Amino acid sequence: MQSLTEIRALLDARGLAPRKRHGQNFLHDHNQLRRLVDAARIAPGDLVLEVGPGTGTLTEALLDAGADVVACEIDPGLGDLIEDRVGDRITLVRGDCLERGRRLSTGIVEAIGDRTFTMIANLPYQVASPLMIELLLHHPSCRGQFVTIQREVADRLSADCGTKQRGPLGILATIFGSVERIGDIPASCFWPQPKVVSAMVAIRPKHPDQPADRDGFARFITGLFSARRKQLGTILGRDTELPEGIDHAARPETLSDDQLVEIFLRTNPE
Repeated sequence: MQSLTEIRALLDARGLAPRKRHGQNFLHDHNQLRRLVDAARIAPGDLVLEVGPGTGTLTEALLDAGADVVACEIDPGLGDLIEDRVGDRITLVRGDCLERGRRLSTGIVEAIGDRTFTMIANLPYQVASPLMIELLLHHPSCRGQFVTIQREVADRLSADCGTKQRGPLGILATIFGSVERIGDIPASCFWPQPKVVSAMVAIRPKHPDQPADRDGFARFITGLFSARRKQLGTILGRDTELPEGIDHAARPETLSDDQLVEIFLRTNPE
């Protein structure tokens, strides 16, 4: 794996530097990189999606594990670097991983095809939440996500009812998947060092029968939590018929996942 000195040298040789607008904080700690790859239990021939490969430190570790890698890089300079180093061993998709409507890019979809895949990535912070939810809601062929993200986002993914961290991200993640906190990662493991602590998480998909309208449910939850401190009766109307055991005076943040699904199904009949 590349050392921090090697990462700096690769960038310097091309006149490149980490770009804040792309969330480029390169994970260089080898123990943390191995921990991420090991958690995913990749077998030779498995297809892996990596978003934001940077200089290719994690990419090379995935290749050493025998994975088939689809890497998506938005930075043209880093795209050239990756292509020169391992372009004959990976499928490189250039550009943003998400297109209009926060849907997975056409390039990635075409590169993956009909194969089952796993996302393993040191995710750029600004795309982490929408990308994770996009894979959970619309890509059943994704068998799991093993990623580094901001610790604050990891806290939201597993927040309990009634806590200020609880919101649409965590609700969608726990209804359509299971979230495992692998561990926190100190800022010193990255270069440049971010101002926040990061966390490593695993998200494995679940495929519940309900709610079948995943997009509708996501919009419903987002709408509810935009007024999270208001009572259900105020948000939905006092005449709205709620499931048994749920009062119009209840607030969205106090409701369990199952209760939120029940309300959606009652108020949005197919």
